[in-house]
Amino acid sequence: MRRGEAYAQTPHRADVEEGATCRPSPATTARRSGEVTRYLARHGETRVAKAVLISSVPPLMVQTDANPGGTPKKVFDDFQAQVATNRSTFYRELTTPFYGYNRPGVEANEAVVENWWRQGMIGGAKAHYDGIVAFSQTDFTEDLKKISVPVLVMHGDDDQIVPYADAGPLSAKLVQNGTLKTYHGYPHGMPNTHHDVINADLLEFVRS
Repeated sequence: MRRGEAYAQTPHRADVEEGATCRPSPATTARRSGEVTRYLARHGETRVAKAVLISSVPPLMVQTDANPGGTPKKVFDDFQAQVATNRSTFYRELTTPFYGYNRPGVEANEAVVENWWRQGMIGGAKAHYDGIVAFSQTDFTEDLKKISVPVLVMHGDDDQIVPYADAGPLSAKLVQNGTLKTYHGYPHGMPNTHHDVINADLLEFVRS
């Protein structure tokens, strides 16, 4: 899969939504935030009132000369190697940093771990393998600059999957009407671990 190819599917969604009369406020997490970002940049904002990016990968995850604060490519190469050789173990072990279960005083929720593992295992191995390249190497910088609707960027500063400094603050600055909400000590999976806080802030933003 070429870089960004997974995010080239948004025209199909635009076709489906052509007859829509409402103006929703899409809220997405991690790599799915890339789909919302690209959709708005390519198809405009006439059917979108607001957007929310939660623990999101934009603008660019991988480390490059232009993005020195990014994550080294080797990290993602290792992800692909694990998906290709033993993805069952990979999905289970990744839940530890994903939900911050490796932090002092944090107790792992086995039900959450099992559910995350289940979601990983029912997905296609090839799609997951290729998706690692798509979400890590797609540059959404120019897409973000085109977005003018209000955007709430929610990111935990202890995100061990999508490091905070190279993601949330940059996205909030690149969009034309962005608000950054930083959650001290929250992990990447904060919609699960701190759902009461995240849901309340989402509703406040949508209703404002």
